[in-house]
Amino acid sequence: MDSPLPPSARWLGPAGLIPFAALALAALLGWTQAGFALAAYGATILAFLGAVHWGLALRAPPEERAAELPRLALGVLPALIAWVALLLPLPAGLALLAAAILATAAVETLAARRGLVPAGYLRLRWGLSAGAATALLAGAAAG
Repeated sequence: MDSPLPPSARWLGPAGLIPFAALALAALLGWTQAGFALAAYGATILAFLGAVHWGLALRAPPEERAAELPRLALGVLPALIAWVALLLPLPAGLALLAAAILATAAVETLAARRGLVPAGYLRLRWGLSAGAATALLAGAAAG
């Protein structure tokens, strides 16, 4: 599965890093609500990343039926982790979100090796995941 990314994905994806960067900077500069806003945005994005896999499962060709349950599980797990992260003390929640975003990309890498995730998406995802995780960890460090 290696369909090219739509051109809009190439600019909308990186645009999604703007709130991460702005909120991490605001947290580092001492804005007290920035950490919570960063956690809320990170949780939203983590849940979105899971939803991608529901879309892939629902549009899968018959030869990919064996991957249906793992795909749907990967669709649900990030939202559950995001919810737990919002219940934790802020630094721990931000760190959990960073780890979960990177872990989701790692699982997607394994799926891509089986042809279940488009390579173009995976390349974009790793760059975006690194940026998001860096911002979340900066927010956690700001404390």
